This record gives sequence, C-alpha cells and structure tokens, in this order.
Amino acid sequence: MKKTLKIASWNVNGLRAVYKKGELDNFLESCDPDVLLLQETKASAAQLPAELTTDERYLKFYHAADKAGYAGTAIWVKSKNFAEVEFLTGMPGYTDSEGRVAQLKLPGLRIFGVYFPNGGKSEEAWQGKLTFYEIFLAYVNELRLAGERVIFAGDVNCCHEEIDIARPKENDGQIGFHPEERRRLSAWVADGWVDVWRRTYPDKADVYSWWSFRAGARRRNVGWRIDYFFVDQEAFPKVLHIDYLGEQMGSDHCPVLMETAL
Repeated sequence: MKKTLKIASWNVNGLRAVYKKGELDNFLESCDPDVLLLQETKASAAQLPAELTTDERYLKFYHAADKAGYAGTAIWVKSKNFAEVEFLTGMPGYTDSEGRVAQLKLPGLRIFGVYFPNGGKSEEAWQGKLTFYEIFLAYVNELRLAGERVIFAGDVNCCHEEIDIARPKENDGQIGFHPEERRRLSAWVADGWVDVWRRTYPDKADVYSWWSFRAGARRRNVGWRIDYFFVDQEAFPKVLHIDYLGEQMGSDHCPVLMETAL
C-alpha cells in the first residue's frame, strides 16, 4: 500500500458531458489522483462509453440512481496501488435509490464519496435533507467507534459559515445556507469531524466550489463552497495538502484535491 494517498472529489454534473468536453482527461492528466470520487454522474455503467468503464489504470465503480439521468456517484481507484479493494453503497437507515453514498473500503481506511440532497424541491425534500445529514453522522460515528478510519468527501450542498459564500447576507435562510442545515454541519464538527480546508485555512476567503451558470458568476467568483473533505480529528495531522481547483472547467463545480499520509 502507498505511504501517501491523493484523493480528488468532483461533482461533474453529468459524467458523459464532462468527458465529451475533454475536461475529465485534462483533470486526470494534471492531477493524477489515486482515488477519484465523482458525484452527479447522471448515468449507470451500462450507459457509459467503454473508456469510462474499462481502464488499465483504474478500477471503476458506479452507483447509479434508479431514475435515469439523475444524481449518482462513482469511485475510481488505481488498481496497482492497493491489493485489497471493496466497494459498498448506502448506509443503515436510508434507502439509497438515488445513488448518493458510495464507499471504498481499503485496509484500515474507509472513504466515502457522497452526493448530499439539495432539499429544495419540496418541504418533504427539505426535511429529507436534514434527516440525511443526521443519519450520515450517526453512521460515520458508528464506524469510528468500531475502530475504522474514515474520510468522507463530496457535494454537501451547504455552505457552513459566512466565509464560505460570496454573498452571505443575500442568501441567509436560503436552501444551501439555511441555519438548520448549517447547524447539522456544526454537529459534525462538534463530534470531531474536521473540515480539512477550513481547519487548514481558517481565514482564507473567496474560495468556492460551485458557481451558478448565470450572470458570469464564475468569472466574477460569486460562488459557494459546498464541496468538502472531512477527516477525524485524530487523522487531521496526517493531511499533507488540500486545494480547490477553481481553474478546472467542465462542470459548475470544481474538483477538490486532498493528499494524506497513510
């Protein structure tokens, strides 16, 4: 097993689209992650071209939604680096029909790539989002209590603090920056899960991971930091590097890249 691990997380907002644009290949060439966590793939493995399912470099696992063209997650892992690899889906107490929770189990380490619900479609969807946060926290806490080392990353669909959003006053109380969902993220932190970027750069502003397609938001950097890496408090000292790759095009989200010692 490698002594360090480079993990990337990216909401691609349609894997086929970002591949056709050539941006997925550009990203892999420039960043060369050991593990790639993808969200909003919007396709099952059967719907994808062979180049996205068969690869000498990566084992590729897809967890698609029941509804075609919606949500979905995937994990790619460099096969040569790990002798034991297991892929899992979902979490106890949650029916994962939208392909939101993908897991990679390595010796001594479990990595989650998660596409958290947006919650904006209805009151039921909103309550479901809040419940999802709580169920997920209970699950990773349970794994940690059982002695597992856990890393989780993905599109959390919430800006935690005012520094994480370009226009906090205008968006206060809106989905994605609502006090109730922000409190759920605070509960993660209170339970010893570290937002790696914010712990590393507590005062660094104007760093975001999602920009609306409207009104040149990305060009003007009017964004939201809704994509994260979290590690346990005891594992944080092992983190070597984290970065938001805002120059990477192809999606309305940018990738997040973290490197950690093992």
